[in-house]
Amino acid sequence: MQEEDYFVYIMASRSLTLYIGFSNQLAIRVKQHKDGVFEGFSKTYHCNRLVYFERHQYVINAIARERQLKRWSRAKKLALITRLNPTWLDLSEDWGQSLRTFAKEQSS
Repeated sequence: MQEEDYFVYIMASRSLTLYIGFSNQLAIRVKQHKDGVFEGFSKTYHCNRLVYFERHQYVINAIARERQLKRWSRAKKLALITRLNPTWLDLSEDWGQSLRTFAKEQSS
């Protein structure tokens, strides 16, 4: 049986509107947010920048953590992000870059 990782993540808009979710395929889920694939809060408020994530071994832990973060005050959420990502960089900005570089090298 293959172990999976589960991720709790926070997406943010430029105006710092936050969306909290979890997924077992973080890269795919982040791309879906960026592409606006699903109707709803994150698409409406343009939450398309990954500003925080954490990995969990068990799905039950990831779900519990997502619920915990959603209950936190906005100030506490902002402090969490700022402590670990002080400049609020999009942590997924270069994720596609390595795949494009690899594909280009393979075709040369």
